[in-house]
Amino acid sequence: MNDVYLSIGTNIGERYENLQHAIELLIGKERVEVVRISSIYETAAVGYTDQADFLNIVVYIRTSYSSSEMLKVCQAVENELGRVREFRWGPRIIDLDILLYNHENIETESLLVPHPRMYERAFVLVPLIEITPTPVGEQLQRAHETLKQLNCQEEGIMLWKESSDTRFMPSLK
Repeated sequence: MNDVYLSIGTNIGERYENLQHAIELLIGKERVEVVRISSIYETAAVGYTDQADFLNIVVYIRTSYSSSEMLKVCQAVENELGRVREFRWGPRIIDLDILLYNHENIETESLLVPHPRMYERAFVLVPLIEITPTPVGEQLQRAHETLKQLNCQEEGIMLWKESSDTRFMPSLK
């Protein structure tokens, strides 16, 4: 089985429901086990800033999918939820990114792991660290060290809903 960490974000429509639906679709996939879901964090947009704030989570899954197959699963979830790619860093109903795949470094035309901007973004690091309090492997250790250097208030990340609220994902009770 492969350990995979996904970042999921949304800033269009019913953001909370978008996150729930993405999780439900992942749970419904064969060969995907959703193990842990972070709290939900609200953050200002990065890159193109003239848009609504995002809700972001990190999800830890175990899967027998290869990294390229997992990318296809993520893209299928995005497509099913109506993701439209108008321009880079633009508003989106849902965005699933593979942050980490085992402890591997992957570089293909369509996939870079660890995610190339992961260590620059508190909205990724805070929920990732929340669900990995004991860092295992070089990539998670680097994430923990990097987060210590970031000022989350300056980065505009705020807790929106704690993961202990099982109403977020009742099927994980």
